[in-house]
Amino acid sequence: MPLSEDEQRILQQIEQQFYEQDPDLAGEIGRHSVYAHHLRLLKWAAAAFTVGVGVLAAALWFERSFAIAFVGFVVMLAAALWFERSLRKLGRAGVTQLTQSLRDRGFGDSLRGATDRARDRLRRDEE
Repeated sequence: MPLSEDEQRILQQIEQQFYEQDPDLAGEIGRHSVYAHHLRLLKWAAAAFTVGVGVLAAALWFERSFAIAFVGFVVMLAAALWFERSLRKLGRAGVTQLTQSLRDRGFGDSLRGATDRARDRLRRDEE
């Protein structure tokens, strides 16, 4: 149910007073989103997955023990499940906000710039 004009006006006045009375807190709150906790969990899950891959690869590469390799696999599996659960809790709105913030930061542009530079280097090496 949408707010009436009076309710919107009152809400804007409260928000304005909040920014005037405590600009530091208002700025801090504005920089964080509701989804920040779940994004942090996603980062930790990705890091744990990477550690699991490293343990698995190292155990198999140096022919140590299949038990250690199995531990690496279990860490990878647990991290993948943790990532999936955090992604579900983040929800569609959180994923939309995340992709929008990546677009705003120019993440895609920086990737395209890096790939263009790599292509230019390869072309120069071929010539």
